[in-house]
Amino acid sequence: MDGCNDRYDNNQNYNSNKVHNSKLVLLGDTSVGKSCIVVRFAKNEFYEYQESTIGAAFMTQLIDIGECTIKFEIWDTAGQERYRSLAPMYYRGASAAVIVYDITNKKSFEGAKGWIHELKSVHSNDIVIALAGNKFDLDNNRVVDREVK
Repeated sequence: MDGCNDRYDNNQNYNSNKVHNSKLVLLGDTSVGKSCIVVRFAKNEFYEYQESTIGAAFMTQLIDIGECTIKFEIWDTAGQERYRSLAPMYYRGASAAVIVYDITNKKSFEGAKGWIHELKSVHSNDIVIALAGNKFDLDNNRVVDREVK
């Protein structure tokens, strides 16, 4: 994989695996579960009650894929409208973005479309964008169809 650097383990011993840094940003409306996704990915933990993110939060996660280790540098952005103007600072230089919406909130899905449009206008084709419908445990309250027609 291109861009991998030699890596040292915590004991400062040489490790032949390479590390590739990848900036990942999560975007979406407030209360869609971005922080829960990040905490589950980075720490394998889930908190039923999560405080709203102020500005942004940062975490890392290493994923070994054999010939290389990916170090995800994860920016979890605040979804409140008052922080929206800060978003470009967090997604600038990102390799990938996960746009999150709440399957029980149609407005959050419409907001996700806006985030995708914004990223495409700024990054054109140099960013991978994933769309994640969250809160599947509330599927009985789903208002966003599984398939967009």
